Amino acid sequence: MINEMTVISGTLLDDSVNLSLYELCRLCGVNAERIMDMIDEGLIEPGGAHPREWRFGGRAVVRVQVALRLQRDLRVNLAGAALALDLLEEIASLRRRPR
Repeated sequence: MINEMTVISGTLLDDSVNLSLYELCRLCGVNAERIMDMIDEGLIEPGGAHPREWRFGGRAVVRVQVALRLQRDLRVNLAGAALALDLLEEIASLRRRPR
């Protein structure tokens, strides 16, 4: 009998995570220009006055990664990805409400 084991690894992120622009770029595998485009589109919001001071929480990492997947898999533009993410978060919020 053959036993198969699937190993899944990852990093648990929450909003207590405090990533710089460089760290966010590195974690998500994109350049700073792409992140700045996402900020301009309202997809993520940095904390801090200018790029050297920007800090991002775990929610920003998730939103960047989902937006990248939407762009890659469905060929959605940034505006569409931002809208889709907002709608997905609204649906999740409504599902958490007691009936």
